Amino acid sequence: MAIAFGFQRFLHDIRYHRERFRQFLGIAFVILVSAAGEPKELLFFAGMVMVILGIAVRLWASGHIKKNKALATDGPYAYVRHPLYVGNITLGFGFAFASSLWWSLPLLIGILFALYPHAIRREDENLHSIFKEDWEQWRKETRALIPRLTPYRPGQRSNWSFRQSLRQNGEPLIALFLLFWLYFLFLRLH
Repeated sequence: MAIAFGFQRFLHDIRYHRERFRQFLGIAFVILVSAAGEPKELLFFAGMVMVILGIAVRLWASGHIKKNKALATDGPYAYVRHPLYVGNITLGFGFAFASSLWWSLPLLIGILFALYPHAIRREDENLHSIFKEDWEQWRKETRALIPRLTPYRPGQRSNWSFRQSLRQNGEPLIALFLLFWLYFLFLRLH
């Protein structure tokens, strides 16, 4: 009975709480494509640029998060509502290219479509319930994943914090983890 309950719980979570698996699947994807990767020089270096860009976006965003205390509309949040997801997507494509594995792109796209629309919807609902009209105004002018060309509030002071980046998400540690796997792929260049 415990196995059935466990399996039923797993299926329930996949259907209604997919966000619980987002980090695990992202980490598993990076490790899988890095361990199985057969990097080719051109694709590796193109992917490397994307991975570094994705890491930079994540570091920038994580230093601005105010976790349900204030609506973050500065830094990268002045351009896009979900910059951490933009960073994840960018570095995911980067690892897919850097690995030079044909199947990594369809796998990544499947993971993204299975997890991100649901996660964005849930996060937007949560932010809307907390910040009401401020969130509605920001949402009207700022897309979820496609950045604006100009900041949401031009001239708004931006307060990035390394300490917050480390405390909120452990982002510098995640960056080191990702750079390790990128270096692992580099060592396997043909």
